[in-house]
Amino acid sequence: MAGLFDKQAEQYAQLRPKYPKEWFSMLASLTPEHKIAWDAGTGSGQAALSVSEHYEQVIATDVSAAQLEHAGQNPKVRYLHTPISTSEDELVAMLGGDNSIDLIVSACAVHWFDLSFFYSVANRVLKKPHGIIAVWTYNFNIRNLEKMMTKVLEVVKPYNDPRVQYGLDGYKKLPFPFESFGFGSEGNPMELDMEVEMTLDELIGSLKAGSTIVKAKEQGLDLLSDEILEEMRREWGDSTTGSRKLVFLAYMLVGKPRSN
Repeated sequence: MAGLFDKQAEQYAQLRPKYPKEWFSMLASLTPEHKIAWDAGTGSGQAALSVSEHYEQVIATDVSAAQLEHAGQNPKVRYLHTPISTSEDELVAMLGGDNSIDLIVSACAVHWFDLSFFYSVANRVLKKPHGIIAVWTYNFNIRNLEKMMTKVLEVVKPYNDPRVQYGLDGYKKLPFPFESFGFGSEGNPMELDMEVEMTLDELIGSLKAGSTIVKAKEQGLDLLSDEILEEMRREWGDSTTGSRKLVFLAYMLVGKPRSN
């Protein structure tokens, strides 16, 4: 996973949409304690910074050192590089040991993980019985730009890494072996609207920073051709320099460790 995001780390940090603050308030309301949270696959720290508004300390981990170099700084957030070689016991120790974490979040990242490894660590470090895990993703099925984005997604689809399909399917097929309590469950994620103010150039930049388009570019394939970009400009409307409120479709699963 690290190599997929290293080369565009700076662009990814600048152009990745921000998540609604209401999501983090909702998640914080579900945990009785607010001491330590873990942001797994933090990237450049967008989720970690928002979680830090509700928890005393956030441990934010990523396999990509390049992503962490561009992470936003906050005294309550501790970034840790966790290369693929990190063992389960090593990672658990880095996170404070068994039964130590109030909240785990993974924002647009869990589908890249070795799921059995990640879920084993999560079950160990979550506090029992009240620790919470929340994973979410969004895709570029933008409600108010459906025609434009359908075309883009059709062009990109043949080149997607198979793991991307979890996100395109809205995490409906993502394994999630945790006990549900009304906020999405395995096979039935909670659907959310994610409103983001963006210019057309910012939207295009966000698309270009995606792993599929970057990987194709390295192979000499420009998936966002001039023809596609011209179609996007036509659908966007007259003022291509002004910003618009876009409504991304997002999907969230929230659970707690299952009782034995």
